Amino acid sequence: MVVARSIWGVKSKFAFAALALGAGAGAATIAKSDDPATSLKLCTTVPVRLFRLSVTAATIAFDYEYSLLGLPEDSIERARVKHEVHTRSARRLEELCFKNGGIYIKLGQHIGQLEYLVPQEYTNKLRESMLNRCPTSSYDQVCQVVKKELGGPPEEIFEEFDPVPIASASLAQVHVARTHQGQKVAVKVQHMHMTDTAAADYATVELIVNTLHRLFPSFDYRWLVDEVHDSLPKVRELDFINEANNSIKCMDNFRRLSPHIAEYVYAPAVYWNLSTSKLLTMEFVEGAQVNDKKSIQKLGINPHDIARLVSRTFAEMMFKHGFVHCDPHFANLLVRTLPSHKSGIFGMASNCYMRLLESYISTTCLYNL
Repeated sequence: MVVARSIWGVKSKFAFAALALGAGAGAATIAKSDDPATSLKLCTTVPVRLFRLSVTAATIAFDYEYSLLGLPEDSIERARVKHEVHTRSARRLEELCFKNGGIYIKLGQHIGQLEYLVPQEYTNKLRESMLNRCPTSSYDQVCQVVKKELGGPPEEIFEEFDPVPIASASLAQVHVARTHQGQKVAVKVQHMHMTDTAAADYATVELIVNTLHRLFPSFDYRWLVDEVHDSLPKVRELDFINEANNSIKCMDNFRRLSPHIAEYVYAPAVYWNLSTSKLLTMEFVEGAQVNDKKSIQKLGINPHDIARLVSRTFAEMMFKHGFVHCDPHFANLLVRTLPSHKSGIFGMASNCYMRLLESYISTTCLYNL
């Protein structure tokens, strides 16, 4: 009973500290902002987000500390209990990411790819859910963004605009629309207030993780602070004009430097008159996801040919172009049949490109000869 009271006592202190930190961050936001109404809304949001984080972090830490207490190392019982704690903790982390949204979704996606670093229970839980079940903005919020960016509501700017998104990610969601000229397009709309809480989120994660490590040395998740920092949206990621320019540069590189496979690689055309830094309108192109073997086969395409084409495409980008698409997950890489009945791949526009140093390319190519 004494232990239980001490546990909840510490947890309540964490919650109170997070609430105080959130209130301070919110007040600072209002004081500095040119939009007090929006900032006031954020002032009520930030403390709630931080409260959720503190409670989740403390609960996970205490679960590990006390569930494993007294169990011999390398024993079957400890392994069984640790598996159960991993599973519970992964579920709690998933719930936190979905409730807080924003950079937490990106963090969950990132952790889901860290098979070499985190327990399998985490990667199994987070990988698919974070990519397939991202929260969506309401249609009212989408209308606000469209009106602000293009000067009018969706039904005025477009001939048709589906209010239900066909896909949603951590930074934006995609709606199918039709222009007044009759072209079917995909409209990528950035979620509102993406970076407003990022600084407070990062500071709180750092504070809580470091404090928990001091209280419980065995709970060493300080690496998570760096992962959160890496998952924060960069300025270039939030500029969809930069994203559009990336797709043009990528295709130009293939035409100039890799003409032998240029016809097999495609990026959807951009409608520049309907695109801004927060809204991107592209040609709508249908295809099978690159990991959907059955759909690829239904197109009459051999999956092994696609595997070779993807490998060759990224080898060309790395070793010839020095400009590499760094976010090629299955939602960003699709397969279709070309008019010539050959197979081809096309990638979604992305801000996640990396420019490689010439010295790296030369050394790597020499090493791989």
